[in-house]
Amino acid sequence: MGAGAKHRMVFVDRLLATLVHLRHGVTHDVLACWFGVDRSTVTRAIGEVRPLLAERGCTISPDVRLRTLAEVVDHLGQAGKTGIIDGTEIRVRRPAVGHKDRDRFISGKNKQNAVKAMVFTDGDGRLLFCSATRPGSCADITHARELGLVKLLVEGPPVEILADAGYQGLGAQTGGRVVTPPHRKFKKNAPDWYEEMHERQRKAHSSRRIRVEHGIAHLKNWRALARHLGRREHMDDTVQAIAGLLSQQQTADRILAWQT
Repeated sequence: MGAGAKHRMVFVDRLLATLVHLRHGVTHDVLACWFGVDRSTVTRAIGEVRPLLAERGCTISPDVRLRTLAEVVDHLGQAGKTGIIDGTEIRVRRPAVGHKDRDRFISGKNKQNAVKAMVFTDGDGRLLFCSATRPGSCADITHARELGLVKLLVEGPPVEILADAGYQGLGAQTGGRVVTPPHRKFKKNAPDWYEEMHERQRKAHSSRRIRVEHGIAHLKNWRALARHLGRREHMDDTVQAIAGLLSQQQTADRILAWQT
């Protein structure tokens, strides 16, 4: 017999409470009323189940899960598929006055306190990976480098990765494996033919990488990521747990489509 307090919630109830909290943003107080337990019991249950969901990774098929960025690159290389990356920001509470890193969470894009995660999908928009978060002031390209994406692409299998202008520079570092929108060669007084060609190339690239935006939109449908009101140190588990749950739903939908 183990020591310590025993749960008044069975595991199925703890899992259900965690899913409702992540999907709809229901507070711990309300969940405690629903399940007839103390608020601290719900808090402990979510704190235990959320990391378990995050550790599962993204489900690609019933017997394949991707948990690391290296596994994602290997999977794309073996399948001969194109990957798409993009950064997404999640609003968080402003750090307290006197916090040494208070200004690091201010996003240069939205001018709000946020954390940033890198989302990785395949060419069809299926979620393959969602990274740990960084403060909102971190640039997309810096985050990708810190995650080791450059080394994985240089040393790994030949994989094409589509990205937006925030990742320009990675193409040269990876031997052209990261494809970003074309640079403008004329800043002023560009010829009409060049403007037409540049716009056509830009739209063609955008139409190929739009699927990652759809994947991010599905993530943001979960209230826990629309705006995170909990503790920032829980963000990594939260975003990775939701990505795993969505990937499993996408896999189930594909299996049902094949069967019909």
